[in-house]
Amino acid sequence: MTHFLIIGSGAAGVSAAEIIRKHAPAGHITLIGEEPDGYYSRPGLAYILTREIPEEQLSPFSPEDFKRLNIHWVTAQALGVDPARKQVALSNGKTLGYDRLLLATGAQARPAGVPGEKLPDGTLLPGVVQLDNFANTREIMRRARKAKAAVVVGGGITALEMVEGLVSLGVKTHYFLRGDRYWGNVLDETESHIVEHRLQEEGVKIHYHTEIEAILSKNSGLFGRGELQVSGVKTKAGATIPCELVGVAVGVGPRLELAQAAGLKIEKGVVVDERMQTSHPDIYAAGDVAQVRDPMTGKPVMDVLWPTAREQGRVAGANMAGVPTVYKKDIPLNVTRLAGLTTTIIGAIGGQTPDNDTIGIVRGDSETWRDIPDAIAAQSHFDVNRIRLMVGERTLLGAIVMGDQKLSQPIHQLVAQQIDITPIRNQLLNPHTRIGEVIAAFWEQVRK
Repeated sequence: MTHFLIIGSGAAGVSAAEIIRKHAPAGHITLIGEEPDGYYSRPGLAYILTREIPEEQLSPFSPEDFKRLNIHWVTAQALGVDPARKQVALSNGKTLGYDRLLLATGAQARPAGVPGEKLPDGTLLPGVVQLDNFANTREIMRRARKAKAAVVVGGGITALEMVEGLVSLGVKTHYFLRGDRYWGNVLDETESHIVEHRLQEEGVKIHYHTEIEAILSKNSGLFGRGELQVSGVKTKAGATIPCELVGVAVGVGPRLELAQAAGLKIEKGVVVDERMQTSHPDIYAAGDVAQVRDPMTGKPVMDVLWPTAREQGRVAGANMAGVPTVYKKDIPLNVTRLAGLTTTIIGAIGGQTPDNDTIGIVRGDSETWRDIPDAIAAQSHFDVNRIRLMVGERTLLGAIVMGDQKLSQPIHQLVAQQIDITPIRNQLLNPHTRIGEVIAAFWEQVRK
């Protein structure tokens, strides 16, 4: 009997377990997960924070589903991997052996790295919060009940989720941006300002060109204990803003500790080949921790996207079960919500301005989006409904569709299938063209 060991209970790990069970019905599958909440949809945490859905809706699998998969679930932390002995040491004192191992350890939120953020023991100061897991979400909601004001720092989707969540919970929210606009390395100026304007309409105070100098604290019984708590922030410009919460969303970093200790090849993430195999033949990696090569550019890239993690886990699991399968990196796609606007980000959308609000990559992000900065952009302006296309010589390279989503699926197909757009290219580049109408008509021709 083959022993399959999976470290990580997120999208990649569970997807791998599913496909292993399909191809190896007699195999022994053990899944190690640190979180007591088990497997849930990380992108859905924002909707818990805004109280739009109940917690139970975040669990894609029921206990019966896992029972059918016949997975042995262990709630513990993996402390080390010994590739020579094919063993993994756990925090509960046990050691598990394996024939095939998958590292699906994911990524974790980075600290802001400012004075006062942490206590002497290295833990976050009470009131400094992140939106990285279920426990974080519950902590934000608990503290928001008594908090009068909050400060959020960071760029990308998670920072916006925290801002919108705090506003929905009735907390006066200050949003610090180090630059002059939001998510400048993905959105263009108009898109950034659409998001910012909608936040301001909801009462968010946006502070441009503002950085935290230090997080202030004092002994407080506000949350039931007379311990050190957040009391405010001091900016580098010398201003002090009183608050009880500081939300940090400056990016995530892959959890590489196990891979490093095991001696695997690492660059930005754990380096894998087209079969998701690491530099050790019996160890695979998938999801936020894995670094793959983008066939479009030939560059090694990191993706922190739920669908990508699922697909990488599927490919890794198939190969672990002895079914040769090649991972073909798809066009990066994320359908998200920015300040209440459904926004679809597809393919390479071209580098905009550097984003000083993030360190590396953020959740819901792909490094591929910032490739091909010399592509030609065609844009259309319809209030909050907006289409921006990146036009190559013969194909569409990427797009952002904000607001009305009727054309997001056709555009995604045009990009993913690399459809020749030569017949409409000149129209798309004409600043007076109604891009939506041209794309809709062209898509009907393609379908026929």
